Amino acid sequence: MITKGDKNKARQKRHLRVRKKIEGTQARPRLNIFRSSKHMYAQLIDDVNGVTIAAASTQDKELKGQFENGGNTEAAQKVGALVAQRAKEKGINQVVFDRGGYLYHGRVQALADAAREAGLEF
Repeated sequence: MITKGDKNKARQKRHLRVRKKIEGTQARPRLNIFRSSKHMYAQLIDDVNGVTIAAASTQDKELKGQFENGGNTEAAQKVGALVAQRAKEKGINQVVFDRGGYLYHGRVQALADAAREAGLEF
């Protein structure tokens, strides 16, 4: 039987494997996703300087209280749109997508699609 700890360990291994290949820069930062059972988080990271350029989550003031569950696809779409809006304000149009070892399905896909619709290219 696969336990929750085993699934997370496998996800972390996938994430490290992907992280060997992709890197965010000032011009094209890495859009990193973290998915918990109750919330969604997204960050734009410049790996060269080690700086988070912009971030959004279901716990932000603008999004908190808009939905009863922050861990569903509706919430993920709003986080994707918000992180794209904040990236546009900083003059960023292109990003490298880092799915964090999660399958590109469900909430992760909803967040990515919403970010694309709001104007981010990846």
